Amino acid sequence: MALIINGEKVEDSVIRKEVERLRPDYEKAFVDMDSKERETQLLDWSKENVIERILLKQEIKNINAAIPIDHLETILDRLKEKYENQQELYEDFDAEDDDKLKEVLGLILKTEQRFSELYKDLPKPSQAEIEKFYEENKKQFRSPDRVRAAHIVKYVNWRNDEAVAHNAIRQAQDEIEKGTPFEVVIDKYTDDPNSGNISYYFTKGEDVEEFEDVIFNLGVGEVSDVFRTRYGFHIAKVYERKPGMITSLKEVKKQIVEKLTDRMRQMAVDEFVDQLKNKAKIEEI
Repeated sequence: MALIINGEKVEDSVIRKEVERLRPDYEKAFVDMDSKERETQLLDWSKENVIERILLKQEIKNINAAIPIDHLETILDRLKEKYENQQELYEDFDAEDDDKLKEVLGLILKTEQRFSELYKDLPKPSQAEIEKFYEENKKQFRSPDRVRAAHIVKYVNWRNDEAVAHNAIRQAQDEIEKGTPFEVVIDKYTDDPNSGNISYYFTKGEDVEEFEDVIFNLGVGEVSDVFRTRYGFHIAKVYERKPGMITSLKEVKKQIVEKLTDRMRQMAVDEFVDQLKNKAKIEEI
């Protein structure tokens, strides 16, 4: 299925390429949809993406303002510094050589200029809009639970096999059970000198699940039993718990303003593209 958009022919291969670009994320998002329906919708969405992209390119090409060649060359030089393989640079920008790449970069810069014109008259988010967004999305602004804890760790690796590490951690546990202070046992047994830092806070969601399942279920002052993670064997002690809480509006106001501004800008772009589609001549062949 090829398209003719305002007289410009777009081959079926372009649409198929867009289908494959979208497919990985699309299939994850719609995993429960019937496969035939999903494929039909994926094709429709890909076709719409291509139409919108071509229309936008046609509109931008009509802008008379030229981008200075030295500016394009400077941007190109900076891009080349970021790529070890120049062919990958060409592939990422769908260009065959430097001349085509500069053409693509010129279109990108002109597009940014055109969008800046769309944005300039947009109002700033009102206080009422900011407060409404905050109230409707409070879960987004909840800080995670934290615990202040230390742990003894005996790694299982090329130096220590499972049996050696397990035997060592059991010796540490035996000393704790006989009354030796946990902090003393850490210094004597742990493989990680940083694991004995009792002022360190662990934030929920930042460590391996097996470790968090233990430390976030211990009471203050409680010492765990021996437990296993992908790294080895541990014994942990919790010194303080800090439950997550909703961050105040004052603290997240800047973040909300950015989100609302991005939303308004996207709406402005969508409206602009819809106007292009309404006046365009699009044929399927």
